[in-house]
Amino acid sequence: MPALRLCGAREVHLPPGPLFRVEGTAISIHCSVSEYEGPTLQHFEWFLYRPTAPEISIGMVSTRDASFPYAVFSPRVQSGEVSVRRLRGDAVELRIARLRAEDAGVYECYTPTTDSAYHGNYSSKVVLKVIPDMLWVLAPTSRPPLRGRMAGTSPLQLSLSEGQELQLNCTAQSQTQQHTHLSVSFGVSAPDAPVGRQTLQEVVGVRRDFAVEAGGRFEDRYRAGELSVAKAGSEHYKLAIGRVRPEDTGTYHCTVGEWIQDPDSSWQLIAEKRAALAQVTVQSIANQLAVSAGPPEVRLSAGDALELLCNLSGPVPTAPHVAYAVSWMVGEGGMLLVAQLDTDGVAIVGESYANSQVGRRQVSLQKLTPTPGSYRLRIESAQPGDEGTYRCVTQAYVRSPDAGLREVASSRSQELKVHMKSEAVVVEAYAWLPIPATYRGDTAELLCNISVESTQAVHVAVSWWVEVMVEEQEPQGRMVASVSREGVAELGRRASGGDMSLDKVGPQCHRLRLHGVQPSDEGRYHCAVTAWVRYPDHSWYNAGAVKSNSVAVYPYARAMDTLFIPLIVGIGSALFTGIAILATITCCFMRRLRKR
Repeated sequence: MPALRLCGAREVHLPPGPLFRVEGTAISIHCSVSEYEGPTLQHFEWFLYRPTAPEISIGMVSTRDASFPYAVFSPRVQSGEVSVRRLRGDAVELRIARLRAEDAGVYECYTPTTDSAYHGNYSSKVVLKVIPDMLWVLAPTSRPPLRGRMAGTSPLQLSLSEGQELQLNCTAQSQTQQHTHLSVSFGVSAPDAPVGRQTLQEVVGVRRDFAVEAGGRFEDRYRAGELSVAKAGSEHYKLAIGRVRPEDTGTYHCTVGEWIQDPDSSWQLIAEKRAALAQVTVQSIANQLAVSAGPPEVRLSAGDALELLCNLSGPVPTAPHVAYAVSWMVGEGGMLLVAQLDTDGVAIVGESYANSQVGRRQVSLQKLTPTPGSYRLRIESAQPGDEGTYRCVTQAYVRSPDAGLREVASSRSQELKVHMKSEAVVVEAYAWLPIPATYRGDTAELLCNISVESTQAVHVAVSWWVEVMVEEQEPQGRMVASVSREGVAELGRRASGGDMSLDKVGPQCHRLRLHGVQPSDEGRYHCAVTAWVRYPDHSWYNAGAVKSNSVAVYPYARAMDTLFIPLIVGIGSALFTGIAILATITCCFMRRLRKR
């Protein structure tokens, strides 16, 4: 048995009218019934009353009778252009895929009764007005204004380099008599891909309420100010992408929608047009950036100037927002920075070329020609340590509106070989004790004899070390004192905390003295010598280092020290014995006094 529903008066619902729709577009009209008796599955019939014959109903389509449509609608129903779709048991939707001018009129939704008594209304009507298509969209190459749904002209062909600016214009106009709003959206599809809602990615658009929104993958760039859409006048819209990327390659379209507000306050899209604006190809900087360097091999002597050139080739013309950083690296794999010219043109010298050990060497990196151009590395006084393999490394950046940098490409040159001809510096060191036996409290003297063989002026730095024994571990070296190449002494801390001094007792002989030596100063001592050569640019070069033999420092105990200990023990024992005897005599004497 079908379910029965308690009800008041049957009521059929249609949206309030009139409804304005554009010829050639689709429309959907919802119809539902409430407060009815009988089964939940209700049937619906649609009729049209044309303005030319307002009293004559024309059957369009029915949910229960396939032969219901009149002859004027039967072909359209059979082809699916006119159809009814059930939304639920008591609600349906009339769909017309392509409106014609003769489809204007009064639409009636009728529900055959299932009630036990005829009560309420069994149909409802709404007015539909079909208006001509007055929406135009113009691409820059369109002649004449496009009236169809999709532009048929070939778009512009644009080729840009990464980082350049893309500007596209679109003109949208509507001469519809009713009050409507326009929405304009710029989108991009993959090259040669069919254009549709599924393949078209929105870049940015102006909504019907004048709000501006960016599409999914373009949201961050819109917030960063890299792209914008602007309205110029009442009809012209301009898309601007300030710094294009390779992934921006594609066919750009302008989609214009016309919106009208129905009497129920809902907004309906009544027309939409799309025009192809341009076929854009973005060449990546990574594919265009090339780095070369020269000369391939350099041979020079220590003290000569070393010059290397780095040549960059990149996009032409150069985008205004593209910046380059150029670096020279040395070593296998190019791991050590020699110098860098950053994106702001500031030169940075590697730490190995400017520190307290070597001083500040005269290293420069200069740009010789306009961007991307040529760069010259110059080391004024080359040192033997400058020998090695050199590479020029370049990074390309695109500067964002907030002044941030985004790396887009990196390239490196071929290897260059630099050979240095230098004179050898031979250094030897020998440590010894002028007084082999040292007693506690004495001053221990350690001498370091140095020999240097070189045709250059050599400055030496000397340091003294002691090997400290740690339980179950290898001896660990600890620096005790040092003299720099400039002759400045630096004293560390002895284990015993005593004083010490450094001096030079001969042309190549250095002395360390430990005053008041103690057992905690015991250990094996050695001297370490570093030979430094100074170059015309006032920089220093470590020409060699050597470690001497080790000598043992053992503070012996004096003879008096060996006698002093038993003397103290003897005196202590005698005192203890005397006190014990005295205490015993006193105790006995006191007991006798008590007996008397």
